[in-house]
Amino acid sequence: MQRYFVEQAYQTAVDQGLSLIGEDYHHAVNVMRMKETDQCYLVFQDEVAIKAEVTRILPETVELKEVAREEQTKELPIHVTIACGYPKGDKLDLVVQKGTELGAHDFIGFPSQTSVVKWDGKKLAKRQDRLSKIAKEAAEQSHRQVQPTVTMFEQAAPFYESFSGYDQILVAYEEAAKAGEKARLVQTIQEMSQGQTLLVLIGPEGGFSMKEVSFFETLGAKICGLGPRILRAETAPLYLLSAISYQYDLLEV
Repeated sequence: MQRYFVEQAYQTAVDQGLSLIGEDYHHAVNVMRMKETDQCYLVFQDEVAIKAEVTRILPETVELKEVAREEQTKELPIHVTIACGYPKGDKLDLVVQKGTELGAHDFIGFPSQTSVVKWDGKKLAKRQDRLSKIAKEAAEQSHRQVQPTVTMFEQAAPFYESFSGYDQILVAYEEAAKAGEKARLVQTIQEMSQGQTLLVLIGPEGGFSMKEVSFFETLGAKICGLGPRILRAETAPLYLLSAISYQYDLLEV
């Protein structure tokens, strides 16, 4: 069943009348070809999700009524932000799409020292819009109750200034993996409480420099390995999110 994210809190949307407009209206009417009595899910900014039924289709609005509240929780208990040093090509597309399916709460792109890609503000804005749409579609497809945000930094300094806003910070570092480090990720997850925030830094194709890693540590980051194999820039975030999902969804840590 199709899922739509509404840019309002649940009670506000109910008070104003449940409806789909804009791109969601176009998708519901022209792509899904929805008719009266058809049903879909609506997800609101406060993470409330309901099953709704179409009551009327107008020229620019689909009106709906609530049928039932979705009770099952789909989100990880901690908010995981994946921050990637800019990789080449369309690798971020894959990270955002699959990372959204795996439960990431937010995505950040930033220029690492070894990043080959250099984007100016105008290109970054277009890229951010594209990635936000990818996140939205992936969140709808995977029946998330949160639509992840995507933030692209032209300069690294403003991103580094945000580190203090996270409860825990991890840096995936291949040298740590080579040295056999394999406990810190699990230890960090087990120490965290529901609602806390975790920032994970993933390097571009060339990885992080030793200077960068040392700098991250001065900002409170912990270095971790992601197993004995060296992972590509686009694979590492998915490995990490899968490990976190295993801990919370299957082991119920």
